[in-house]
Amino acid sequence: MEDSLVQILSPKRRVDILRDVMAARDKGQPYVITFCGVNGVGKSTNLAKVCFWLMENGLRVLIAGCDTFRAGAVEQLRTHTKHLNSLHPPQEGHPPMVTLYERGYDKDAANIAMEAIQYARQQSFDVVLVDTAGRMQNNEPLMRALAKLIRVNSPDLVLFVGEALVGNEAVDQLLHFNQALVDHSEEGCPRTIDGILLTKFDTVDDKVGAAISMTYITGQPIVFVGTGQTYTDLRTLNVHAVISVLLK
Repeated sequence: MEDSLVQILSPKRRVDILRDVMAARDKGQPYVITFCGVNGVGKSTNLAKVCFWLMENGLRVLIAGCDTFRAGAVEQLRTHTKHLNSLHPPQEGHPPMVTLYERGYDKDAANIAMEAIQYARQQSFDVVLVDTAGRMQNNEPLMRALAKLIRVNSPDLVLFVGEALVGNEAVDQLLHFNQALVDHSEEGCPRTIDGILLTKFDTVDDKVGAAISMTYITGQPIVFVGTGQTYTDLRTLNVHAVISVLLK
């Protein structure tokens, strides 16, 4: 049983973000991560945690505020940017480690992402983190807009942010997101979710089955788990720890 579960939770491919960022930097390109998911799962908060982790690794980050839908989304990112820069003040004469690129509300998110990526290239940022509006998986106009953003900008990594608390509901959301991206993409080889960030993982105790289902169904790795409220509460998934919790 244990061996089978280890096999399931060890995804078909590994995502090594730091290695891929370095490879992109060698080509003079920023590494682009798009965060997507349903409303209220903690996308912006966990984007900020990922940003902090990248900064800890000495990388300059541009946050693209592409949630042009929810009131306060840009302000939330601006607050995070301010906090993150105060934790990692730049050396004298150097630009800040993290910058927010935003164009306000009611704009085309795909265009903002494109402008942000161009800006990052010009200003030699290492990573672009694209924040998108939360959307329910059955909201066709918003799913179409997300598919467009991904199609137009070809991010290096599309992260689905799901909530560990809701169990199999998160699995259902992930399946529908993937299907919607396939349905609304206009190319022969549609782009789907590349990896999963599971939030509120500290609240589920032994109810870790959703993690196994999500990896099993999509074959995509759980890249990070969110384990609390602060910027440091981001972990990689310890497969053996999850399985020992499940089987205890």
